[in-house]
Amino acid sequence: MTDRIDTEKKVLLLPPPTIQGKSEFFDMVGVSEAMRQVFKKVAMYAQSDAPVLVTGETGAGKEGIASSIHKLSKRANGPFITMNCSAITDTLFESELFGHEKGSFTGAIKSHKGRFERANGGTLFLDELGDLPPLSQAKLLRALETSTIERVGSETPIKVDVRVIAATNHNLEKESLIGSFRSDLFYRLSALHIHVPPLRERIEDIEPLIQHFIGLLNKKYGRNVACLTKDAIHLLSQYRWPGNVRELRNLIERLFAENQTDVIGLRSLTDWFQERQIAAQYAMDQEYHDVIIPPNRQPILLGHNNQNANTPNVVTLHTKGKNLTKKKIIDAYSLAGGNITEASRILGIHKATFYRTMHSLGLTREDLNLQPIE
Repeated sequence: MTDRIDTEKKVLLLPPPTIQGKSEFFDMVGVSEAMRQVFKKVAMYAQSDAPVLVTGETGAGKEGIASSIHKLSKRANGPFITMNCSAITDTLFESELFGHEKGSFTGAIKSHKGRFERANGGTLFLDELGDLPPLSQAKLLRALETSTIERVGSETPIKVDVRVIAATNHNLEKESLIGSFRSDLFYRLSALHIHVPPLRERIEDIEPLIQHFIGLLNKKYGRNVACLTKDAIHLLSQYRWPGNVRELRNLIERLFAENQTDVIGLRSLTDWFQERQIAAQYAMDQEYHDVIIPPNRQPILLGHNNQNANTPNVVTLHTKGKNLTKKKIIDAYSLAGGNITEASRILGIHKATFYRTMHSLGLTREDLNLQPIE
């Protein structure tokens, strides 16, 4: 991807001078058409004061969407308060959301401001809204409709000026139809709706995300890592990313910890690749198809029909000695950095089997070494 193409996409997409020449839009990163549509909605919805419902898989970047809306809105100078609805017990949830008075329950040794009060004049981000207890759903709806709250142990209403942005990986529309989530709260929150597509559906965003995380981690660790090689990025573009952007960020931080070079190549992904293959096999054994494995039961590294002739195709390397081809042997050897013992482990075969297969396929060590290795 050239700088010229990057600039053209971003200028069409984003208001200069905020991110001109970059692939970043406030707390979001991407150049794909799917993310361009998300950016447009963020810019539009930031001008409103209505609640927003952000949906998407775990790790897709929903909090970044909420933060960007806040920073673009007239509330940007106010607080941005977050609350994870799944991380707090039912008994403490109401206190955390609305606050409590001293002595209102055992352990309430002083008055406490809830998230609504702390977000006054700003934005309240409710993550994992689908885990909100039914009673709290009713009280949240009342707070949204009246712009008032009551602390636990008090009957005095408190006026609040808060914009609510909620996020969930649940299908709240379906849950509202079957009665497991209040339909009136769903409709109150979903008038403005942004869906964040999973990373596997916008693979063109992987490279700018990698560069974004490299920049952040260079600052964090005082490093000067320049990039990942093209082969390494191509391998990552074949993965389904069940953990989405968060998983990618964690992998880049792992690569920082495991490598001291300024350019990180394909061989640095060997351990990660093997772990993913083990996870894929486990998922297939347990039939967790919807979680990790594509419907056609391919392994966890899923090709996208955009193979570069010089890049190893590591979609189906792990074969337990079956259906070995020249390409699989060469790809495993390249991925292992020229180490035949490691290449054998990747393929799930004994080292002696690797040599026998090489001989039967007419491959020599010199043939393997002629292949490009990052």
